[in-house]
Amino acid sequence: MIEMPSLHAIAAMGVTIWMFVAFARGRMSIEIVSLLTIAVIAVGLYFFPLDGTSKTDGLVLAFEGFGHPALITICALMVMGRGLVVTGALEPAARFLGRMFQINLQLGLLISLLIAFSFSMVINNTPVLVLMIPIFAALAHRGAMASSRTLMPLNAASLLGGLATTIGTSTNILVVSIAVDLGMRQMGVFDFTPIVLMASLVALPYIWLVMPRMLKDNRVAAEYADRRFHTRLRIGGESELIGQEFAAIQPKLPDDIKFHDKNTGPVQAQQRLHISGTHEALEDAVRVLKGELAPSWVLDRIRRESSAKGQDMLAVEMTVTADSRLINRTLPTSGIADLYGVAVLGIHRPDRLMGEKDQYSEGGDLRISEGDVLLVMGLPDDLQTFSRSDSLLMLEGARELPRKSKAVLAAVVMGVAVFTASIGVFPIAISALAGAILMFVTGCVKFDRVGRALSGQVIVLIAASIALGRIILESGAAGWLGTVLSAGLQFLPPAGVIAAIMLFVTILTNFASNATAATVGTPIAFAIAAQLGMPAEPLVLAVLFGCNLCYATPIAYQTNMLIMSEGSYNFADYVRTGVPLVLIMVTTLSILLSLTYGM
Repeated sequence: MIEMPSLHAIAAMGVTIWMFVAFARGRMSIEIVSLLTIAVIAVGLYFFPLDGTSKTDGLVLAFEGFGHPALITICALMVMGRGLVVTGALEPAARFLGRMFQINLQLGLLISLLIAFSFSMVINNTPVLVLMIPIFAALAHRGAMASSRTLMPLNAASLLGGLATTIGTSTNILVVSIAVDLGMRQMGVFDFTPIVLMASLVALPYIWLVMPRMLKDNRVAAEYADRRFHTRLRIGGESELIGQEFAAIQPKLPDDIKFHDKNTGPVQAQQRLHISGTHEALEDAVRVLKGELAPSWVLDRIRRESSAKGQDMLAVEMTVTADSRLINRTLPTSGIADLYGVAVLGIHRPDRLMGEKDQYSEGGDLRISEGDVLLVMGLPDDLQTFSRSDSLLMLEGARELPRKSKAVLAAVVMGVAVFTASIGVFPIAISALAGAILMFVTGCVKFDRVGRALSGQVIVLIAASIALGRIILESGAAGWLGTVLSAGLQFLPPAGVIAAIMLFVTILTNFASNATAATVGTPIAFAIAAQLGMPAEPLVLAVLFGCNLCYATPIAYQTNMLIMSEGSYNFADYVRTGVPLVLIMVTTLSILLSLTYGM
């Protein structure tokens, strides 16, 4: 007869259920629920300590998540991801995937999912996703699919790929190691890969076609994103397009770029082209034509001062007010660059007001009018001085320009950190922390801007999940649940036994941790195999697979929490998209395991 669980185990299961219900209802923020969970565990263990422990031991258990290696790892990975973004290191990859999305959104997403899946088979899936998160954030900003509709599927694909080999995740290695200690043979890297690949044929269509439609578009469009700026782009002398006809170069430019002059004949060096487009489109045109949107001397001066002062360059929008001295002046006659050391990259004016000829000077330059919006580049202090002195209203939404001189360095730091972690030279916690420190030391990420890379919501959620996992294990709740499970399996067919074990471990890993699920589930699988006279290997694989089916809650795995802030996800998003995927995988893998092992 099964004994009743201890009072501590009952309390641990009660806290777990309350936390799940509170997250799912969404009436309280994730931060509040997480902090309340930690507080309940701390206060409860202080007044009612676990057997053989003191009151202070309970406090250590409740609060140790704030110093746990998993939390340090995730924060360090966020910092390195920030370094890739602010230096523009991922722009080439973003442009490639952007072209795929331009051809077809679904094709672009499918290629991305296959890349994430394939790399996660041989590289730990955490650094794979870390590399892809900023790329898809940039793609969403450029007008591709919203990051809220791509990051969840990408995370699922990377977890699916990590499931396919013994080295795909650290949890796989842990399960195999425990099983070997218990007497099972040493499994090869690709022993169960065919099973996962067949299951993936069922799961990937759901991830690709269904999951994105279940997620909302959480993009918050910046006010300046739709503004079109008119400018004179000067073609650089090193441009490879010099000598080509305009008809040949226009397809190479973004669709958003419009020419306002009748350009005929070949492209010439230092030629000034009247074009318009969004800020992002203008940047792409500068890259393709190797030109400049402002005089090169002022741009070079801004870059030198940025490097010397250690300040980021900003692109800011400013509205011309009725008191501004700039009204009726053109950019060449305004003296802005000489007076303030800033560069005006373009002027926004509604198209309906652009047709009047008296708005242009004899040289063809646009005269500035009240209400125009100037796109201005410079250092923060210079921009403030320009705004105050010339009666301009600085708008919200200043944008940091990438420090491209650090792009290669940031990519090298990230690459070394990922490579050393993936081949096992260092644990991911050590390589990620070292990489984050190098990002600070080399100036790829400014220390005073680190708050933009980190998410307080993710930090307290990780700390709460670690505390909850520990209390589930230490209180005996996990062991009691395993005993209850084994008592009812004798009446099920082999596929049902495998499915029940996998589902049990899946529930455990979604509410505690992968390590807890692996530590508890592997010995239980061996005991059940011995009791029912079944081979141990398929049941151990059921545990291994279940440990990786962590799609249904944000606290289930570190990559789930990595995407939470960037994708603006809430707890219900994970449940809504993850539960169907868990059911698909449990059903498919259980059938495939029973068929593979002839059960």
